[in-house]
Amino acid sequence: MEQGRAREGVRPPYASAGIPQDVRVPEQTRGEHTHSEPPAPRVVQRHSVRGQILDALRAALVDGELAPGQVYSAPALGARFGVSATPVREAMQQLAIEGAVEVVPNRGFRVSERGPRELAELAEVRALIEVPVMLRLARTVPAGNWCVLRPLAEATVAAAAVGDRASYAESDRAFHRAVLALSGNQQLVTVADELHRRSQWPLVSNPATRRADLLADASEHTALLDALIARDLTVVQSLVREHFTGAEG
Repeated sequence: MEQGRAREGVRPPYASAGIPQDVRVPEQTRGEHTHSEPPAPRVVQRHSVRGQILDALRAALVDGELAPGQVYSAPALGARFGVSATPVREAMQQLAIEGAVEVVPNRGFRVSERGPRELAELAEVRALIEVPVMLRLARTVPAGNWCVLRPLAEATVAAAAVGDRASYAESDRAFHRAVLALSGNQQLVTVADELHRRSQWPLVSNPATRRADLLADASEHTALLDALIARDLTVVQSLVREHFTGAEG
C-alpha cells in the first residue's frame, strides 16, 4: 500500500496512468492542429480532462514520481499534459483539499511530506471503522457473495506481481470498497475509501513501496476472503489488523 521536475526528453510519469499526451482543451490551448491531425470530432469538456489529470496526478503520487517536499507548477505540468494550466490547477486544488499537496503562493503546489505517525493514525482510524464492520459481515453474508469478490482480490495480486504501484493502489481500494459495500452503508464506503487513499501516499522517508511488500499485502486479500467465507472471526480480525499495520511500513 503504498522526482523533481520532469526533464526534457524523458517520458512524463503520467503516461503510465493512461492520459493521452495530445489532450487539448478548446478555448484554453492554442487550438491549431497539424495537417496530419484531423480536427477533433467533438468538443472535449474541460471537466473530463480535469478528471483524467486528477487520476494521473494521484497515480504519480502513489508511484513517488511527484516527490514529497517538491514544488510543481501548474503551467509546467500542463505543458506535459498538452493542456492549459487551468485544468491542472483545478486538479491540484482538489488534491490540496484532500491533503496530498499544499498551495505555495506564486509558485505552485508542494507535495505534502508525511511521517510514520500520520500513517499510523490513519491505520488506527481505518481499523476502528473496518474491523467491526467486517466481523459483522463475516457473520451475516453468505459465502457465495464473498466468492464474487475473488477476481478483485486476484487483481491486486496481478498488479503486485509486476510492481505496478498505481494499479495496485486502485485495485486495493476497489477490493476494500466491494467488501464494505456489502454493509449497504454508502457513507461508510465513502469515508473508508478516502482514509484508504490517504494511507497510500508515500512517506518522505520511503517514497516507493517494494514489489515484495505489495505481494505480501495482496496475499492478505485472498486470505481474508477465505476467512470470511469460512466465517472464522478470529482470523478475520487478525488479518484485517495485520493488513493495516503492514500498510504502515
